[in-house]
Amino acid sequence: MSIRKNSSWLRVLLPATLALALLFCVRGGSAEAHTGGTTGFATLTVDGQSLRYTLSLSLEALAGAKTGALTTDQVQHSAEYQALADSVARHITISADSNPCVPLPAIVQPPAFQRSNVVIVIHYACVAPPRVLLLRDDLFDALGRDHHTIAKVEWPGGYEQVMFDPDRREAHVSLTIGSPSAAPTRPAVSGALGFFKLGVEHILMGFDHILFLFALMLRGGSIGSLIAIVTAFTLAHSTTLGLAVFDLVRPPVRIVEPLIALSIAYVALENILVKRAPSRRWLASLLFGFVHGFGFAGALLELDLPNSMLFSSLLFFNLGVEAGQVMIVALLFPAILWLSQFPGERRAVTAISAVVFIAAIALLAERILRG
Repeated sequence: MSIRKNSSWLRVLLPATLALALLFCVRGGSAEAHTGGTTGFATLTVDGQSLRYTLSLSLEALAGAKTGALTTDQVQHSAEYQALADSVARHITISADSNPCVPLPAIVQPPAFQRSNVVIVIHYACVAPPRVLLLRDDLFDALGRDHHTIAKVEWPGGYEQVMFDPDRREAHVSLTIGSPSAAPTRPAVSGALGFFKLGVEHILMGFDHILFLFALMLRGGSIGSLIAIVTAFTLAHSTTLGLAVFDLVRPPVRIVEPLIALSIAYVALENILVKRAPSRRWLASLLFGFVHGFGFAGALLELDLPNSMLFSSLLFFNLGVEAGQVMIVALLFPAILWLSQFPGERRAVTAISAVVFIAAIALLAERILRG
């Protein structure tokens, strides 16, 4: 009898322990709820032998800045930001046809009322109009290894997008000089892959999004019900992600973030209180999915993308989010299916949901206090 009781409790405690491990592993992988590292957006415009490099950085990215002359607090509030600009200039090197281009003193645009990013503009002088550019981005040494830079190189008659990360710091761009009205001569394949990767990382490192999906799936019911849940979540967050990126509807972050935490708490509490699997769980997935979509939008909004790039960036970013979501479901579903085979499933779900509920309430309190 004692052995049976112990076995029963093990069946409850083991999944709860796994949930705790998942909780802390995911949390440990990301200091913030909505980031897979930070991302900067850069534009390099070629005009004869002059180059204009514009970099947009969020304040979150500056939190990891190692400028040497300024502390983190000073970087975020200094009126001049010159140490930051000098640091960027040191870490971005450009060569034209194997000849180094010389950076001129940088111009810094601090955050404004309608723009929360810091914009750094650096002009480079080359010895002649370039035919082949070599870009090297070592910003990761200043902003941290979890930083990415998505860069668009523009020249008369064409453009190309590239993405830099700690393992891919250099890019060669061959310029095809033509009339300014000529169509782009090369597709932005690497840039598209960069936004796709950003979407995958965003959801995989999104502590709150994973918890929400996990809580939904715990009492999701049949495979058909699970498909309905995932489909509803996809449709909902894709809708509001698009609305926010195109600036049609953009609720304040201080409202969206607590609502996301509240959505996790609600689903976890429903798991605890409702005896049978909710018959319309897809509806909760749909309604709260709208809120999560606004959360997803933050990763793109902080890049301050030009209008010409919004559609393609949104498309590949959203595809990345969906790919990451499929990975999460594929990882969690076998464990939840295994759990459903045991008589103590109800107690195990209750114990796990209690852990998720406590985590969600803590997250809610943190976001309310943070404002």
